[in-house]
Amino acid sequence: MRLSYNAVAARLGLAPLESDLALTVAVTDSREAAPGALFVCIPGSRVDGHDFAQTAVAQGASAVLASRPLPSLAAPVLLVEDTVKALGAIAALWRDNTRAKVVGVTGTAGKTTIKEVLAQVLAVRGKTAKNALNNNNQVGMPRAMLATDGDEDFWVMEAGISHEGDMEELSSVLRPDLGLILNVGAGHTEGLGKMGVAWHKTRMMTNLAPGGTGLVCADYPDLVREARATGADLHFFSATGKTVEFRASYAGPAPAGEGDAAGDDRRGLYHLWLGGARCDVTAPFRGEYGAENVIAVAAAASLLGLSKEEIARGLAQSSLPVQRFNQTRVGSWLLIDDTYNANPLSMRRMLDAAAERAAGRLFVPVLGEMLELGDHAATEHEALGRHLADLKPWAIFWKGGHAADVRAGLACGGYTGPCFEVYDAAAFAEEWARFTQDAHAEQAEGVALFKGSRGNRLECLLQALTRPEAARG
Repeated sequence: MRLSYNAVAARLGLAPLESDLALTVAVTDSREAAPGALFVCIPGSRVDGHDFAQTAVAQGASAVLASRPLPSLAAPVLLVEDTVKALGAIAALWRDNTRAKVVGVTGTAGKTTIKEVLAQVLAVRGKTAKNALNNNNQVGMPRAMLATDGDEDFWVMEAGISHEGDMEELSSVLRPDLGLILNVGAGHTEGLGKMGVAWHKTRMMTNLAPGGTGLVCADYPDLVREARATGADLHFFSATGKTVEFRASYAGPAPAGEGDAAGDDRRGLYHLWLGGARCDVTAPFRGEYGAENVIAVAAAASLLGLSKEEIARGLAQSSLPVQRFNQTRVGSWLLIDDTYNANPLSMRRMLDAAAERAAGRLFVPVLGEMLELGDHAATEHEALGRHLADLKPWAIFWKGGHAADVRAGLACGGYTGPCFEVYDAAAFAEEWARFTQDAHAEQAEGVALFKGSRGNRLECLLQALTRPEAARG
């Protein structure tokens, strides 16, 4: 960012300085403070940023944003009632100064992946900024906005919500030129009240920039209904054959030579229809689920002015972020790391994609509890068990709560194979070793998917196989 202290003070309704100063970045960690930094004091459940203001100023911070007086501080203080809301107001001020086309991305499953891939595709055309990984809340997203240079052609910012009112706050700060909603399903239902996930996601459409448009998946009737109810100018995409402007279908693994030389290809071929024009692309997804991701990216890029050739080139050279269907070989096993997070929709999709990857080999899901589902938790975990049974895995490993509900669903679906409950990496490593000592499992090739909500730390179980010494440490 390039804002003056007095411009920020004016936006917040505060008094100016007699001698103005330049602010170039907003930080919430005193260790990141430097000349030109605005240190934002965020009160938290474990630490309070106000306690580190002195350190931040000693590190060179030019000014401090605080919600309580700091009289001994040797730097000007912007005193506000709520520092998080004020941070958003400052980001909104900076957004007014950008020339970039701003894209807001949300959805229940895959929004971080789409944000990352879309940013890579748009970078084919011009300078692009994005929020890092999933820094998508009322602190992370404004900080990402304020970290931009202001001369970008595109911003791609992810908005993640878990409570009522979150999307209203985030979208009023971002005011996207293009609001993209990838999908909707059960996710963070514990905190979103009774209006429904689709209603909350579509609040983004109520805060589009003047002349802004929405881009919505047509494959979710409740999402389409709620999006249309906002009155926003909308475009639609589909991965299920709906007769809409943008469509895609999965055509199988990428052709030989475009994947791994040993046959462990990780890219898929997709047929796209962009406003009536057909094109084929390769993308960093494998499976039917990827069609939704690919057409969302391609449609957004097309609406932002990219040609079919630019879109195809961007998708061909793009890659997935960490802990999103990343693949590693250990012996005869292909281990798929999708450990970053999980909800019912993303669970089903990644399980289907991993089962497709198995294709005649042993398939072993290593899963963790899906958190923040509130009253829906038992029902959703039982449904997960039924879905697992349909995929006919060789064995299942489970970490976390609701194991009984998963088992009930497995039984209902007719699954009779082993289901191991593990509590930490050591227990998993022990059970895995015992499991693979079976002569058939030892000699055959297999695919194991690691996926669960963030609180389960499924990556620790994965490391028990990929980096056993680190996991034990």
